[in-house]
Amino acid sequence: MSGDTRMPLPQLTFDNEFFWTSGADGVLRVQQCRACSALIHPPQPVCRYCRGRDMGVRAVSGTAVLSAFTVNHRFSIPGLAAPYVVAQVALMEDPRIRLTTNIIDASADELEIGQLVEVVFEQNADVYLPLFRPVSPKRFGTEPADEIAPADFGSHVRPMARTEKFEDKSAITGIGASRLGRRLMVAPLSLTIEACEAAVADAGLTFADIDGLSTYPGLDVAGMGEGGVTKLEGALGLRPTWINGGMDTFGPGGSVIAAMMAVATGMARHVLCFRTLWEATFGQLVREGRLTPPGGARTDSWQMPFGAVSAAHTLALNAQRHFHRYGTTRETLGWIALNQRANAALNPTAIYRDPMTMEDYLGARMITTPFGLYDCDVPCDGAVAVVVSAVDTVADRPKPPVFVEAVGTQIIERTDWDQTTLTHEPQVLGQAAHLWTRTSLRPAHVDVAELYDGFTFNCLSWLEALGFCGIGEARDFLDGGSAIARDGAIPLNTHGGQLSHGRTHGMGLVHEAVTQLRGEAGERQVDDARVAVVSSGGLTPSGVMLLRAGS
Repeated sequence: MSGDTRMPLPQLTFDNEFFWTSGADGVLRVQQCRACSALIHPPQPVCRYCRGRDMGVRAVSGTAVLSAFTVNHRFSIPGLAAPYVVAQVALMEDPRIRLTTNIIDASADELEIGQLVEVVFEQNADVYLPLFRPVSPKRFGTEPADEIAPADFGSHVRPMARTEKFEDKSAITGIGASRLGRRLMVAPLSLTIEACEAAVADAGLTFADIDGLSTYPGLDVAGMGEGGVTKLEGALGLRPTWINGGMDTFGPGGSVIAAMMAVATGMARHVLCFRTLWEATFGQLVREGRLTPPGGARTDSWQMPFGAVSAAHTLALNAQRHFHRYGTTRETLGWIALNQRANAALNPTAIYRDPMTMEDYLGARMITTPFGLYDCDVPCDGAVAVVVSAVDTVADRPKPPVFVEAVGTQIIERTDWDQTTLTHEPQVLGQAAHLWTRTSLRPAHVDVAELYDGFTFNCLSWLEALGFCGIGEARDFLDGGSAIARDGAIPLNTHGGQLSHGRTHGMGLVHEAVTQLRGEAGERQVDDARVAVVSSGGLTPSGVMLLRAGS
């Protein structure tokens, strides 16, 4: 720990000030519902358990159970230099309440899941950060239980509201991609237009036919987009009848699901969906002093003040619990990374195509335990576009249509990153369970899986959630890598995935699924691919699509 003030610090608000300042007298305080006595965190104006509105504050003991921890090696923030330990601790009074924090006064080698820790406050300006240290002598408590067991998510899926499915009314008729690479030093909107031109031409359409636009996240922060629908419309002048763009949707690929709904309701006939990233160029421009990085001295995040500045930290904590509960190993994740690289070797557009061995994987520099360099996807510059059309137009298109069999979108678990499912990527289990209620097909019918792989653990979570192996069985299923190879039980991320092809936020997975179902994948083509599953995102609300080839 450094003596400097940390940055960012929490932004104090009416809702959270009691929490971030309670350490002034050395007492940890948490919001409590006065009606049912449940503890609530983060603070809310209503109790999620009884819906009561009479909320108060309760002083708690400050003793907690260490639920998971990760040693960060890659990232630093002012006042907190790597390496440091990011952890989640479950309060003794109510283990449903988990705090993201740092463990101090102990090395990582001394830490074990389940051991008791106690609060120690660190003052930074007007904020008292609750850090934790192991109690002495070393003692253990009860580890927090799942609010919903991973295998039980299906029992919480809402039944279909009607037997008629909106999925049957649309099809994917065009795909396109821009050039893809590291530090292309190209304006992001230029990449967007490249991909859109390719997708529209692939569908046998012109821009005059496009009457809908859909994207995610609809902004440009830190190289995460070109500026959304308004930027593209400003450049092309399409005059759409329907538009969509924002982060609160079904993951990065949610723009495609939204487009299906627009087509199904008659709001549009041909919707152009697009996703652009230029993180590699953005990072280079920041290093050159030509752009200013985002962020500031204060944040509304409950994780960032503790140096949990990346999704990698949250996922690493869940991965550690998966390891702890099911016996998963780093080699288990390694088979996913090796598979992606082998597929990328057959894809001329992939960024990383050189062969990789398990020794290479295990020997790479650590990012945040248990994730090494090759567990993380590749920041890059590129754009992908997809055309979603009304199903009654597909006979006029030059390429075989790809139909939508079903989608899964239901949110079942908590949406707060550190209060949600324990052993899998959050926002995966519910969406996967929802998918299978909207189709008579089953995992055995799927010929190819294009599963979101911002990190290897994302992929593992989707494999188990979708039923390609049982919950907790990924270690045996993935051992040796044969089950997920192109000639295996379920060919996985056949273009190299985001781990080797490049981070295109799930839209590259949609592009590859369509390519496979059309039989246009060349050397990496999966024989007789007729059904594909494509997942998008996680952590934030996600979505998953089951696609099938047209005749």
